[in-house]
Amino acid sequence: MHDVSPVTNRGSSDVDISLQERAKVTDKARLNQEEVMTMRWAQLWRTIIMSALGKTLFPYTRYIRTLNLEDLEELLQDNKFKNQVSSMFFEGELALHKIQTTGPKKNQRLDPGRTSNTLGDIITTSTPMLEELSGKIENDALLRWIPRTPRLRLLNPWYGGTLVGAGPLLRRHCHAFKTLSFWGWNHDEADSKFADFLNEINPQTLESLEIFSSTSIGAESFLALSCHRDSLKELKLNSIDSTAMHSLNMLAGCTNLTTLLLTDATRGSVYLKDSHHDIFLEIVAWLTSCKKLQSVTFRSLRGGQDFMTPILLENDIHLTSLELRSYAMADARDFHQALANQVSLQELQLQGDSDEAGDGVATLVESLSQLVNLTDLRLQDISDYFTDEVIGRLARSLPKLEGWYTSGWGVTDAIWSDMAMLKSLRRLDMAATSRFTANGILDFILSLGPGNKGLVLAIMWADVDCDLTEKEQATIKETISTQVDGRFEFQLQRGMTVKRTWPQGGTQSLPHCY
Repeated sequence: MHDVSPVTNRGSSDVDISLQERAKVTDKARLNQEEVMTMRWAQLWRTIIMSALGKTLFPYTRYIRTLNLEDLEELLQDNKFKNQVSSMFFEGELALHKIQTTGPKKNQRLDPGRTSNTLGDIITTSTPMLEELSGKIENDALLRWIPRTPRLRLLNPWYGGTLVGAGPLLRRHCHAFKTLSFWGWNHDEADSKFADFLNEINPQTLESLEIFSSTSIGAESFLALSCHRDSLKELKLNSIDSTAMHSLNMLAGCTNLTTLLLTDATRGSVYLKDSHHDIFLEIVAWLTSCKKLQSVTFRSLRGGQDFMTPILLENDIHLTSLELRSYAMADARDFHQALANQVSLQELQLQGDSDEAGDGVATLVESLSQLVNLTDLRLQDISDYFTDEVIGRLARSLPKLEGWYTSGWGVTDAIWSDMAMLKSLRRLDMAATSRFTANGILDFILSLGPGNKGLVLAIMWADVDCDLTEKEQATIKETISTQVDGRFEFQLQRGMTVKRTWPQGGTQSLPHCY
């Protein structure tokens, strides 16, 4: 069952009726529509299961390439999966596969997790073409299913512990297996067990590993990844704990990476540059030896800018995507200067504490202005002191921008003439304290061309003294829809004063709206 099926997750809310039509129907009709969608959702899954049992005219399951059992579990958990829908779904021989929770009979109810695994057991008996398998799969179920799926190349079993014992089976039956992801694995033996798994599957075959949440894996697993040093291209490790942070140097053998994501779960309590400088240097040496890197993301990594700077300065590395979150401008002068060395960047996301003192903003803007290949730029908090002049300069310097998110202070209609030069802009999120006028916004919209088709213009932090009337907002929405088939969003700031300290000292009032 592929995620893009029109009935998966009840299907899109606009499968049968548009948003405008939905607004006209009564609450009762809307409720009936949702029940109809749930019934269709259930019928689709029932048809798949009955096909595996040989009870349908056409053998649908034999052609399934993607099976997401999480979607089936969500169906069984849905509030509208009851009474008529549930009775229809479990009619006939499927009633034998309806598993209830344990406990007193009066308190028993459908167990979605165990039931979805039982039904998955049926489906996988007839899926020889299956390539992708995901869901909250139980360990014993996975061990049965692997020999049935010789074409399997992607696996996401939700819980990492499900993988115990699966390595030899994947090695024997699934020679195309190359992509693994799971949500978490917190257990005393998780590190050693996962290392065993990595050593048991065919060497130099794993191309992508992504862990979405917290785990107990560390040095043993990182070292075992060297068994796939030639094949591993994508490594995404979220919620790294302290032990794993101190073991990142064990990844030194994995130098063919093109994509790397690291997220710190310690809330900045680990600062390797100070506490374990030798490990810090070994990690930097590993990072700079990954000459094929194209995308790097560091989130909540204390001193993340210190790891990122050497990557940026490595002339043999040409990044197309970079994201750094949770850092401070006051500590990032070298990082901001080094950004200019990566003119290949197309996507850049920076989030951190801005600094009104010194030349932090000027240094950042100078580097950003040289990244002429940027198509997507997201600046959050780090751009709090951006002014009309700064935003205008970036607009003139970055002609390929398609998406732009920025904060700022005291932004006015003065930016629109420069914004109009962005002929490919499709989304502009202005999260700056702004004092735009309706006429200024309309003039900008009327200057848009074919390359701006579908533009979403979001003004999210407008000064309360520059509120747009309902009539003005309606005119802007109609104009942007007519001009480029776009959308306009507007929101006033909350809980802010009109005055703020500026970098040059003293205070300055925001310009008036007219």
